[in-house]
Amino acid sequence: MIQDDESMRGGLSTVRREGETILRPWRVWTPAVRELLRHLEQVGFAGVPRALGDGPVDGHEVVSLLRGEVGLYPWPRALLADGGVTALGRWLRDYHDAVRDFRPSSQAVWCDPDARWRPGLIMRHGDLTSWNSVWADDRLVGVIDWDLAIPGEALDDLAQLAWYSVPLRLPDRQRRVGYGAGGAPLARRLRLLCDAYGADPADVLDALARLQCDETERIARLGPLGADPWAAFLRQNFIPDIEEERAWALAQREELLGHA
Repeated sequence: MIQDDESMRGGLSTVRREGETILRPWRVWTPAVRELLRHLEQVGFAGVPRALGDGPVDGHEVVSLLRGEVGLYPWPRALLADGGVTALGRWLRDYHDAVRDFRPSSQAVWCDPDARWRPGLIMRHGDLTSWNSVWADDRLVGVIDWDLAIPGEALDDLAQLAWYSVPLRLPDRQRRVGYGAGGAPLARRLRLLCDAYGADPADVLDALARLQCDETERIARLGPLGADPWAAFLRQNFIPDIEEERAWALAQREELLGHA
């Protein structure tokens, strides 16, 4: 866990802990994200940071600290266990239920400047990677880092969660997080995640293939404009990596569905 007065660099921002709060850079989309977080607080949804204060403090927003271990490499034991992926699926189901009636203001601006709300969409977290999950005492505390929240399809959130937390990634990246040493087969973990959320694994794999195409398109569109994190992803040559992982998941589809 980040220590008091310590700074930590993420994919988009450097954050700093001050006591029981986290200071994050205030960005053009921060008001819209805080509107979302305040809605979640009003409906009693736990497991997310609370937006504190009324505006920027020295160029930063202030949110509450979620105490626990972040799902960095290697993963916490809880995330590698069946209960971890099940907890993530339940968390996402509860989040989508909590946000289903949320309507952003007409002035809302998001990290992707081309993103627009329309009826039928939901507010996605948009960055459901393992390293944005927080764990303590073998339980999921919650999910942090809402900078990439964006209007989108609910199934895309679940597909992203499966991509990074089953994980539906290349074998060397599976080993890097600690998966594979006696862990449940990927097909089982995918099924556990989908059952906990209430979705068909085949639909999730279809959504993942579309999502990965969308991600490469967004890097190619926003990266040259200098818009982070996509500019950083472009510099780090992420597009071929994503395309390789997409091809791997498509090739493994029958096995991931338990048909092999």
